[in-house]
Amino acid sequence: MEIQELIRCTIMRGGTSKGIFFHRNDLPQDKALRDKVIMRVFGAPDLREIDGLGGAELLTSKVAVIGPSTRPDCDVDYLFGQVSMVEPMIDWKSNCGNVSAAVGPFAIDEGLLEAVEPITKVRIHQVNTGKVIVAEVPVKGKHAAVEGKHRIDGVPGTGAKIILDWADSAGSLTGKLLPTGRVTNTIKVEGEGAFEVSLVDAAIPTVFIRAEALGLKGNETPQQIDADKKLLQKIEKIRSVSAQVMGLCKDWRKATHEVPYSPFFAICAPPMDYNDWTTGKKIPEKSVDLVVRLLFMQKMHLTYPVTGTVCTVAAAMIPGTIANQLARKDIVERGELRIGHSAGVIAPEGKVVREKGGFVLKRATVDRTARCLIRGYAYIPKSTLK
Repeated sequence: MEIQELIRCTIMRGGTSKGIFFHRNDLPQDKALRDKVIMRVFGAPDLREIDGLGGAELLTSKVAVIGPSTRPDCDVDYLFGQVSMVEPMIDWKSNCGNVSAAVGPFAIDEGLLEAVEPITKVRIHQVNTGKVIVAEVPVKGKHAAVEGKHRIDGVPGTGAKIILDWADSAGSLTGKLLPTGRVTNTIKVEGEGAFEVSLVDAAIPTVFIRAEALGLKGNETPQQIDADKKLLQKIEKIRSVSAQVMGLCKDWRKATHEVPYSPFFAICAPPMDYNDWTTGKKIPEKSVDLVVRLLFMQKMHLTYPVTGTVCTVAAAMIPGTIANQLARKDIVERGELRIGHSAGVIAPEGKVVREKGGFVLKRATVDRTARCLIRGYAYIPKSTLK
């Protein structure tokens, strides 16, 4: 029997996502060969990822490459990639906040820093954005805690509460919290007309638009939106033009290929009743401050991404943005935004202040849970390394 190569890896759940984690030193230094190896481990590109370990879904086709920090003020380096199931490529241009929640536990369990009870602070250098994420990870003994009472919508059961502080995430890819310097912009989209949007960059650049501008109520399920192909085409054109306006690409016509992951696209509406699509449970209007449906990679997010959560709370705390206009008026005073997403509610804390004529993000925290699912070796054919 032909012997295959072994690649050490770990599958982690972080928040509502899953990813395959690699030690940086276990992968080839050549970036093209590194990507080839990772895609072979995932079984990509393939919609079922049947010949690999990928989860055959956008929220589970994610990779994290971890190593000792190259910055003196951080504990670990963390490089994130979205592995395409359609094309032979990995998008390394952005970050996933849910996967970020698993970086601290992974680093602790792998001995990349000393574990200190009851909470170990892990300063994470997010290589894609050059920003710092501070994770507060519960610890028992020398390992990250798993058991706990904290519950997050979109994940069954409970776990140990991990707090992620994203205060350093403003201008993640554009260098500015408001890339255009304006709280709203009117953009013209070829064949579609003009649309008012808010373009904000905290943790990840995001386009905010009113649901009614797209002919939506705002409480639609992911399946309802994904089924409307004409609507998806319109959304992608608006997202692509916004990407060009934000400086993420030079030609909006190439955005789908060049920057498929960012910016995210957030469809906003005022508080209202709706049902959690995963359980059928009613989400009452009084329990949310803003209703949002978010798309990434040209598909609906089935819950709500952490990076999108950070950007949404930042946007909502800036007077005049679309998110701020539609949200409850007491959110700034409370310092919290209860985001009503398609599978429940997520409630980040946030604070934005005016300094020197601009807006500065001072606080953006999100609670998550995470745990290791399996640790071992992936088998790949030797030809992959040639």
